[in-house]
Amino acid sequence: MEASAGAAPTATWRYRGDPEAGQPAAMVQFSNGRLRRFDSMRFTVYRHKDTAHPRRKHWRILVSETDRLSYVGNNFSSGVTNGNSLCRYFVGVLDKDSGQLSVYNTEIFNMQPLLSDNVIPDDTKDYQTKSYREKMDLCIEAFGTSKQKRALSSRRMNTVGNDILNTAVTKAASNVIDAKGVTALIQDVAQDDVQNVSIFLPPCNEDADKPADVYKFEDILSPAEYEALQVPAAVFVNITPEEISKKTEDKSHCSFVLEELKFLPTDEKSRDHKARCLWFLDTLIKFSYLKMIKKKHPMGPECPHIISKKLMKNFTSLTYNNGSVQNFISASMKAKIAAYVIALALHINNFQTDLTILQNDLKLQESRMMDIARAMRLKVSKAKGLPGLENDENHKLGTLSLPLPVQKASGGQRKRKKMN
Repeated sequence: MEASAGAAPTATWRYRGDPEAGQPAAMVQFSNGRLRRFDSMRFTVYRHKDTAHPRRKHWRILVSETDRLSYVGNNFSSGVTNGNSLCRYFVGVLDKDSGQLSVYNTEIFNMQPLLSDNVIPDDTKDYQTKSYREKMDLCIEAFGTSKQKRALSSRRMNTVGNDILNTAVTKAASNVIDAKGVTALIQDVAQDDVQNVSIFLPPCNEDADKPADVYKFEDILSPAEYEALQVPAAVFVNITPEEISKKTEDKSHCSFVLEELKFLPTDEKSRDHKARCLWFLDTLIKFSYLKMIKKKHPMGPECPHIISKKLMKNFTSLTYNNGSVQNFISASMKAKIAAYVIALALHINNFQTDLTILQNDLKLQESRMMDIARAMRLKVSKAKGLPGLENDENHKLGTLSLPLPVQKASGGQRKRKKMN
């Protein structure tokens, strides 16, 4: 803009604080629309009487009335915009004659329509019949802090959500039962149980031509891992009958390994191969006893690094505990360890192994062990235990043979079906 001839007009502004002592100007916005006529509005402001309280002395309730509706707004409830506490607002009044702009403090009020003039019902009979919890909720609604009101709203939303969910689930379950019947549902649950176990099994080649290819040895131990076992397994290669007896007394290894050490082949290559398999199987079983893994090398310094890495990566789950991510062995991971132990034992014992001995070593329930064995498509039969190893107990033998049997529901599920 170009200045006109003569003295250029000047404008100044002055900060004047509150229009009244302790009373900022009020700026209002209406939640349900815009006013057409401003001259018909009547405003009343209410202040908190506790002037000594550092926060409550600033609390205000603004009430406005029109011919049709009444509105109410405040500057302290949970519905107030965060800008009121994070920002300061000002309003300027310009005197056109003097060119002076007076700046005043202001607050924004969001005006909500008050649809009933009878806020507190006169009839108290309904109130008397309410529970203690309902009465407390009414008190919180009327006099509670913002935090208490948010908690109340959250609890009510959860209650409504749970009611809706329970109703929907009940209706859906009823429809499914009517459509399929109880017997078919039990069979589906049994099949799901088998499938859940199958997730943690070694890779299975159902089209294999021989048992050795159903669960390939390379899927249990890679060539690099197998090579790393040569050094720690040397203690088994050169073991003597006296040392086996001593280890049996000390119970330093699992029963399956101690029994198999008595029958190591004399051929050097076969003896070394079996020793490596037994050492890794024993390590797997001992690893399954752990819960939360706190050490970098949980199986000790004699365990090769590549084997420790395999155990941590393939047989543990991650959890967040005490501010850090930790490895732990969950129930599903223990089932996975059991499946790999069975697969390795089958390779050691010409694809027939004593499941009861492995079950006791792994500290599993028989029903759980049988679920895993059947999911691995083993034929389970009964046999007497080995001499000196619970000979009076009927042991379960697992045999891997072709063609693979069709997956069946677990014994526990079949019993449940009979009970129904």
